[in-house]
Amino acid sequence: MGAIFMLTKHIVYIEAPSTLAVVVLSNEPLLFLSADLKIIAASISFCKAFDIDPATIVGRDLSELGEGEWAMPKLTSLLNATASGSARIEAYEIDLKRSNQTTRQLVVNAQILDDGQKDHIRLLLAITDVTEARAAARLKDDLLNEKAILIQEVQHRVANSLQIIASVLMQSARRVQSEEARGHLQNAHHRVMSIAAVQKQLSMSNGGSAPLKAYLTLLCESLGASMIADEDRLSIAVNVDESSVEADVSISLGLIVTELVINALKHAFPDQPKGKITVSYESEGRDWTLTIADDGIGMPIGRAAPKAGLGTGMVEALTKNLLGELEVSSAEPGTAVTIRHREGAEDQHAVPSAA
Repeated sequence: MGAIFMLTKHIVYIEAPSTLAVVVLSNEPLLFLSADLKIIAASISFCKAFDIDPATIVGRDLSELGEGEWAMPKLTSLLNATASGSARIEAYEIDLKRSNQTTRQLVVNAQILDDGQKDHIRLLLAITDVTEARAAARLKDDLLNEKAILIQEVQHRVANSLQIIASVLMQSARRVQSEEARGHLQNAHHRVMSIAAVQKQLSMSNGGSAPLKAYLTLLCESLGASMIADEDRLSIAVNVDESSVEADVSISLGLIVTELVINALKHAFPDQPKGKITVSYESEGRDWTLTIADDGIGMPIGRAAPKAGLGTGMVEALTKNLLGELEVSSAEPGTAVTIRHREGAEDQHAVPSAA
Protein backbone atom coordinates (compact mmCIF):
# COMPACT_ATOMS: atom_id res chain seq x y z
CA MET A 1 0.00 0.00 0.00
CA GLY A 2 1.38 3.41 -0.89
CA ALA A 3 1.60 6.41 1.39
CA ILE A 4 -1.69 7.93 2.49
CA PHE A 5 -2.08 11.69 2.85
CA MET A 6 -4.36 13.06 5.57
CA LEU A 7 -5.33 16.75 5.28
CA THR A 8 -6.18 18.42 8.58
CA LYS A 9 -6.05 22.24 8.98
CA HIS A 10 -3.94 22.49 5.80
CA ILE A 11 -1.24 20.22 7.26
CA VAL A 12 -0.41 17.10 5.26
CA TYR A 13 0.69 14.03 7.22
CA ILE A 14 2.30 11.04 5.59
CA GLU A 15 1.80 7.79 7.43
CA ALA A 16 4.89 5.65 7.79
CA PRO A 17 4.79 2.76 5.29
CA SER A 18 6.09 0.39 7.98
CA THR A 19 3.13 1.23 10.22
CA LEU A 20 0.67 0.66 7.42
CA ALA A 21 2.33 -2.62 6.50
CA VAL A 22 2.09 -3.91 10.07
CA VAL A 23 -1.64 -3.07 10.15
CA VAL A 24 -2.48 -4.48 6.73
CA LEU A 25 -0.60 -7.76 7.24
CA SER A 26 -1.75 -8.41 10.79
CA ASN A 27 -3.37 -11.80 11.45
CA GLU A 28 -5.73 -10.05 13.84
CA PRO A 29 -8.59 -7.92 12.48
CA LEU A 30 -7.33 -4.33 12.88
CA LEU A 31 -8.51 -0.87 11.89
CA PHE A 32 -6.19 2.15 11.78
CA LEU A 33 -8.33 5.26 12.36
CA SER A 34 -7.92 9.03 12.36
CA ALA A 35 -9.25 11.15 15.22
CA ASP A 36 -12.52 11.71 13.32
CA LEU A 37 -12.87 7.91 12.89
CA LYS A 38 -11.98 7.78 9.21
CA ILE A 39 -10.20 4.61 8.13
CA ILE A 40 -6.53 5.06 7.29
CA ALA A 41 -5.88 1.34 6.83
CA ALA A 42 -7.44 -2.03 7.58
CA SER A 43 -5.88 -5.45 7.92
CA ILE A 44 -6.62 -8.01 5.25
CA SER A 45 -7.90 -10.29 8.03
CA PHE A 46 -10.49 -7.64 8.99
CA CYS A 47 -11.77 -7.39 5.45
CA LYS A 48 -12.01 -11.17 5.09
CA ALA A 49 -13.69 -11.61 8.47
CA PHE A 50 -16.41 -9.06 7.77
CA ASP A 51 -16.80 -9.42 3.98
CA ILE A 52 -15.57 -5.95 3.06
CA ASP A 53 -13.76 -5.09 -0.18
CA PRO A 54 -10.26 -3.79 0.76
CA ALA A 55 -10.29 -1.41 -2.24
CA THR A 56 -13.28 0.48 -0.86
CA ILE A 57 -12.33 0.87 2.77
CA VAL A 58 -9.62 3.58 2.96
CA GLY A 59 -10.90 7.09 3.68
CA ARG A 60 -14.39 5.99 4.69
CA ASP A 61 -16.04 6.70 8.03
CA LEU A 62 -16.24 3.73 10.37
CA SER A 63 -20.03 4.13 10.43
CA GLU A 64 -20.16 3.66 6.62
CA LEU A 65 -18.61 0.21 6.55
CA GLY A 66 -20.71 -2.59 5.14
CA GLU A 67 -24.39 -1.73 5.28
CA GLY A 68 -23.92 0.64 8.19
CA GLU A 69 -23.74 -2.10 10.85
CA TRP A 70 -20.65 -0.45 12.38
CA ALA A 71 -22.61 2.73 13.12
CA MET A 72 -22.98 1.95 16.81
CA PRO A 73 -23.53 5.07 18.95
CA LYS A 74 -21.92 3.57 22.07
CA LEU A 75 -18.83 2.38 20.17
CA THR A 76 -18.52 5.75 18.40
CA SER A 77 -18.78 7.57 21.73
CA LEU A 78 -16.10 5.38 23.30
CA LEU A 79 -13.76 5.84 20.33
CA ASN A 80 -14.21 9.63 20.45
CA ALA A 81 -13.44 9.56 24.18
CA THR A 82 -10.36 7.44 23.50
CA ALA A 83 -9.18 9.91 20.83
CA SER A 84 -9.57 12.79 23.30
CA GLY A 85 -7.52 10.91 25.87
CA SER A 86 -10.34 10.65 28.41
CA ALA A 87 -10.95 6.92 28.01
CA ARG A 88 -9.53 3.69 26.67
CA ILE A 89 -11.49 0.78 25.27
CA GLU A 90 -10.46 -2.50 26.87
CA ALA A 91 -12.36 -5.71 26.13
CA TYR A 92 -15.58 -3.93 25.24
CA GLU A 93 -18.18 -6.38 23.94
CA ILE A 94 -20.48 -5.51 21.05
CA ASP A 95 -23.02 -7.37 18.93
CA LEU A 96 -22.53 -6.92 15.18
CA LYS A 97 -25.93 -7.26 13.56
CA ARG A 98 -26.19 -7.63 9.79
CA SER A 99 -29.24 -8.37 7.69
CA ASN A 100 -29.79 -12.04 6.85
CA GLN A 101 -26.75 -13.05 8.88
CA THR A 102 -26.18 -14.40 12.35
CA THR A 103 -25.36 -11.79 14.98
CA ARG A 104 -21.70 -11.95 15.92
CA GLN A 105 -20.29 -11.26 19.36
CA LEU A 106 -17.13 -9.14 19.17
CA VAL A 107 -14.61 -7.93 21.74
CA VAL A 108 -12.92 -4.66 20.80
CA ASN A 109 -9.86 -2.90 22.18
CA ALA A 110 -8.71 0.57 21.14
CA GLN A 111 -5.79 2.81 22.01
CA ILE A 112 -4.03 5.92 20.75
CA LEU A 113 -0.85 5.53 18.73
CA ASP A 114 1.16 8.43 20.11
CA ASP A 115 4.05 9.77 18.01
CA GLY A 116 4.41 12.96 20.08
CA GLN A 117 2.28 15.15 17.79
CA LYS A 118 -0.80 16.18 19.77
CA ASP A 119 -2.65 17.34 16.67
CA HIS A 120 -1.99 14.04 14.85
CA ILE A 121 -4.22 11.56 16.69
CA ARG A 122 -4.54 8.04 15.38
CA LEU A 123 -6.38 5.07 16.84
CA LEU A 124 -5.69 1.38 16.56
CA LEU A 125 -8.86 -0.70 16.89
CA ALA A 126 -8.47 -4.46 17.39
CA ILE A 127 -11.47 -6.76 16.96
CA THR A 128 -11.79 -10.32 18.21
CA ASP A 129 -14.71 -12.52 17.15
CA VAL A 130 -15.87 -14.52 20.19
CA THR A 131 -19.11 -15.80 18.68
CA GLU A 132 -18.04 -19.45 18.68
CA ALA A 133 -16.45 -19.18 22.13
CA ARG A 134 -19.65 -17.69 23.58
CA ALA A 135 -21.73 -20.39 21.87
CA ALA A 136 -19.43 -23.07 23.30
CA ALA A 137 -19.72 -21.52 26.77
CA ARG A 138 -23.51 -21.48 26.50
CA LEU A 139 -23.51 -25.10 25.33
CA LYS A 140 -21.29 -26.03 28.28
CA ASP A 141 -23.62 -24.27 30.70
CA ASP A 142 -26.62 -26.01 29.15
CA LEU A 143 -24.89 -29.40 29.45
CA LEU A 144 -23.96 -28.71 33.07
CA ASN A 145 -27.54 -27.72 33.87
CA GLU A 146 -28.81 -30.84 32.12
CA LYS A 147 -26.30 -32.95 34.05
CA ALA A 148 -27.41 -31.39 37.34
CA ILE A 149 -31.04 -32.19 36.54
CA LEU A 150 -30.15 -35.78 35.64
CA ILE A 151 -28.13 -36.18 38.83
CA GLN A 152 -31.05 -34.90 40.89
CA GLU A 153 -33.35 -37.40 39.16
CA VAL A 154 -30.89 -40.24 39.80
CA GLN A 155 -30.55 -39.23 43.45
CA HIS A 156 -34.32 -39.15 43.79
CA ARG A 157 -34.61 -42.63 42.29
CA VAL A 158 -31.78 -43.95 44.48
CA ALA A 159 -33.44 -42.55 47.61
CA ASN A 160 -36.74 -44.21 46.67
CA SER A 161 -34.99 -47.50 45.92
CA LEU A 162 -33.18 -47.50 49.26
CA GLN A 163 -36.43 -46.87 51.10
CA ILE A 164 -38.06 -49.78 49.27
CA ILE A 165 -35.13 -52.09 50.03
CA ALA A 166 -35.18 -51.10 53.71
CA SER A 167 -38.92 -51.76 53.94
CA VAL A 168 -38.56 -55.20 52.30
CA LEU A 169 -35.75 -56.13 54.68
CA MET A 170 -37.76 -55.08 57.73
CA GLN A 171 -40.84 -57.00 56.55
CA SER A 172 -38.70 -60.07 55.94
CA ALA A 173 -37.15 -59.76 59.40
CA ARG A 174 -40.63 -59.81 60.97
CA ARG A 175 -41.67 -62.94 59.07
CA VAL A 176 -38.67 -65.23 59.57
CA GLN A 177 -38.63 -67.68 62.47
CA SER A 178 -34.86 -67.95 62.89
CA GLU A 179 -33.42 -65.47 65.38
CA GLU A 180 -30.09 -65.59 63.56
CA ALA A 181 -31.70 -64.82 60.21
CA ARG A 182 -33.77 -62.06 61.78
CA GLY A 183 -30.61 -60.50 63.20
CA HIS A 184 -28.87 -60.55 59.82
CA LEU A 185 -31.87 -58.96 58.13
CA GLN A 186 -32.10 -56.28 60.79
CA ASN A 187 -28.39 -55.53 60.41
CA ALA A 188 -28.86 -55.23 56.66
CA HIS A 189 -31.80 -52.87 57.24
CA HIS A 190 -29.69 -50.65 59.51
CA ARG A 191 -26.91 -50.47 56.94
CA VAL A 192 -29.30 -49.60 54.11
CA MET A 193 -30.82 -46.84 56.22
CA SER A 194 -27.39 -45.44 57.02
CA ILE A 195 -26.47 -45.50 53.32
CA ALA A 196 -29.72 -43.68 52.58
CA ALA A 197 -28.67 -41.00 55.07
CA VAL A 198 -25.26 -40.77 53.39
CA GLN A 199 -26.89 -40.42 49.96
CA LYS A 200 -29.26 -37.72 51.19
CA GLN A 201 -26.48 -35.65 52.72
CA LEU A 202 -24.18 -35.95 49.72
CA SER A 203 -26.98 -34.91 47.37
CA MET A 204 -27.23 -31.65 49.35
CA SER A 205 -23.49 -30.91 49.24
CA ASN A 206 -21.90 -28.52 46.71
CA GLY A 207 -18.60 -28.47 44.91
CA GLY A 208 -17.83 -32.14 45.57
CA SER A 209 -17.41 -31.63 49.33
CA ALA A 210 -19.59 -32.41 52.34
CA PRO A 211 -19.88 -30.52 55.66
CA LEU A 212 -19.15 -33.21 58.23
CA LYS A 213 -21.16 -31.80 61.13
CA ALA A 214 -24.48 -31.92 59.29
CA TYR A 215 -23.53 -35.15 57.55
CA LEU A 216 -22.57 -37.16 60.65
CA THR A 217 -25.45 -35.69 62.66
CA LEU A 218 -27.95 -36.84 60.05
CA LEU A 219 -26.26 -40.23 59.84
CA CYS A 220 -26.39 -40.79 63.61
CA GLU A 221 -29.99 -39.60 63.79
CA SER A 222 -30.87 -42.18 61.14
CA LEU A 223 -29.06 -44.94 63.04
CA GLY A 224 -30.72 -43.93 66.30
CA ALA A 225 -34.18 -43.84 64.73
CA SER A 226 -33.80 -47.34 63.32
CA MET A 227 -32.01 -49.02 66.26
CA ILE A 228 -32.89 -47.23 69.52
CA ALA A 229 -36.29 -48.22 70.82
CA ASP A 230 -36.02 -46.23 74.07
CA GLU A 231 -34.42 -42.82 73.62
CA ASP A 232 -34.44 -42.29 77.39
CA ARG A 233 -32.13 -45.29 77.76
CA LEU A 234 -29.70 -44.92 74.85
CA SER A 235 -28.51 -41.82 73.01
CA ILE A 236 -25.97 -40.77 70.37
CA ALA A 237 -24.14 -37.44 70.67
CA VAL A 238 -22.24 -35.82 67.81
CA ASN A 239 -19.40 -33.38 68.50
CA VAL A 240 -17.96 -32.32 65.15
CA ASP A 241 -16.19 -29.11 64.12
CA GLU A 242 -17.02 -27.11 60.98
CA SER A 243 -14.83 -29.22 58.68
CA SER A 244 -15.76 -30.08 55.11
CA VAL A 245 -14.14 -32.98 53.28
CA GLU A 246 -14.21 -34.41 49.78
CA ALA A 247 -17.19 -36.61 48.97
CA ASP A 248 -15.20 -39.86 48.80
CA VAL A 249 -13.60 -39.15 52.19
CA SER A 250 -16.98 -38.38 53.73
CA ILE A 251 -18.34 -41.71 52.46
CA SER A 252 -15.48 -43.61 54.09
CA LEU A 253 -15.89 -41.71 57.37
CA GLY A 254 -19.65 -42.30 57.25
CA LEU A 255 -19.23 -46.04 56.76
CA ILE A 256 -16.75 -46.21 59.64
CA VAL A 257 -19.13 -44.33 61.94
CA THR A 258 -22.01 -46.55 60.84
CA GLU A 259 -20.17 -49.78 61.64
CA LEU A 260 -18.84 -48.63 64.99
CA VAL A 261 -22.11 -47.06 66.17
CA ILE A 262 -24.09 -50.15 65.17
CA ASN A 263 -21.56 -52.35 66.97
CA ALA A 264 -21.80 -50.23 70.13
CA LEU A 265 -25.60 -50.21 70.08
CA LYS A 266 -25.66 -54.00 69.73
CA HIS A 267 -23.00 -54.97 72.25
CA ALA A 268 -21.99 -52.14 74.60
CA PHE A 269 -25.15 -51.89 76.73
CA PRO A 270 -26.59 -55.35 77.38
CA ASP A 271 -27.91 -54.60 80.88
CA GLN A 272 -27.20 -50.94 81.58
CA PRO A 273 -30.20 -48.76 82.37
CA LYS A 274 -28.58 -45.90 80.40
CA GLY A 275 -25.90 -45.54 77.79
CA LYS A 276 -24.39 -42.97 75.50
CA ILE A 277 -22.34 -43.12 72.32
CA THR A 278 -20.29 -40.07 71.34
CA VAL A 279 -19.04 -39.42 67.81
CA SER A 280 -16.32 -36.76 67.72
CA TYR A 281 -14.32 -35.25 64.88
CA GLU A 282 -11.80 -32.44 64.99
CA SER A 283 -9.25 -31.22 62.49
CA GLU A 284 -6.30 -28.85 62.29
CA GLY A 285 -4.95 -28.20 58.83
CA ARG A 286 -4.69 -31.57 57.13
CA ASP A 287 -4.61 -33.44 60.45
CA TRP A 288 -7.85 -34.90 61.79
CA THR A 289 -9.11 -37.26 64.47
CA LEU A 290 -12.32 -39.30 64.49
CA THR A 291 -13.42 -40.95 67.74
CA ILE A 292 -16.41 -43.18 68.47
CA ALA A 293 -16.69 -43.80 72.22
CA ASP A 294 -19.31 -45.40 74.44
CA ASP A 295 -19.78 -45.68 78.20
CA GLY A 296 -20.86 -49.31 78.10
CA ILE A 297 -19.36 -52.49 79.49
CA GLY A 298 -16.16 -52.15 77.53
CA MET A 299 -14.35 -54.89 75.62
CA PRO A 300 -11.07 -56.72 75.85
CA ILE A 301 -8.28 -55.01 73.95
CA GLY A 302 -4.84 -56.05 72.80
CA ARG A 303 -4.24 -59.79 72.71
CA ALA A 304 -7.47 -60.47 74.60
CA ALA A 305 -9.54 -58.71 71.93
CA PRO A 306 -12.07 -60.90 70.11
CA LYS A 307 -11.35 -62.11 66.60
CA ALA A 308 -12.10 -59.45 64.00
CA GLY A 309 -15.41 -59.88 62.19
CA LEU A 310 -16.67 -58.50 58.92
CA GLY A 311 -17.51 -55.10 60.39
CA THR A 312 -14.12 -54.76 62.07
CA GLY A 313 -12.35 -55.79 58.88
CA MET A 314 -14.25 -53.15 56.93
CA VAL A 315 -13.33 -50.43 59.45
CA GLU A 316 -9.66 -51.44 59.24
CA ALA A 317 -9.74 -51.41 55.45
CA LEU A 318 -11.43 -47.98 55.32
CA THR A 319 -8.93 -46.59 57.83
CA LYS A 320 -6.06 -47.81 55.69
CA ASN A 321 -7.67 -46.28 52.62
CA LEU A 322 -7.82 -42.92 54.46
CA LEU A 323 -4.13 -43.29 55.41
CA GLY A 324 -5.15 -43.22 59.05
CA GLU A 325 -4.10 -45.08 62.20
CA LEU A 326 -6.64 -47.10 64.18
CA GLU A 327 -6.50 -47.33 67.97
CA VAL A 328 -8.89 -49.14 70.33
CA SER A 329 -8.67 -48.14 73.98
CA SER A 330 -10.61 -48.29 77.22
CA ALA A 331 -12.80 -45.26 77.85
CA GLU A 332 -13.27 -46.16 81.55
CA PRO A 333 -16.09 -47.01 81.33
CA GLY A 334 -16.68 -48.25 77.84
CA THR A 335 -14.60 -48.38 74.71
CA ALA A 336 -13.13 -45.72 72.44
CA VAL A 337 -12.11 -46.30 68.84
CA THR A 338 -9.90 -43.53 67.50
CA ILE A 339 -8.75 -42.98 63.93
CA ARG A 340 -6.03 -40.39 63.37
CA HIS A 341 -4.71 -38.92 60.17
CA ARG A 342 -1.52 -36.87 60.27
CA GLU A 343 0.00 -34.71 57.55
CA GLY A 344 2.80 -36.59 55.84
CA ALA A 345 1.04 -39.91 56.22
CA GLU A 346 0.68 -40.03 52.44
CA ASP A 347 4.44 -40.00 51.98
CA GLN A 348 4.93 -42.65 54.67
CA HIS A 349 2.48 -44.94 52.93
CA ALA A 350 3.72 -44.19 49.43
CA VAL A 351 7.43 -44.85 50.07
CA PRO A 352 8.32 -48.41 51.15
CA SER A 353 10.52 -48.61 54.23
CA ALA A 354 14.04 -49.94 53.87
CA ALA A 355 14.48 -53.60 54.64
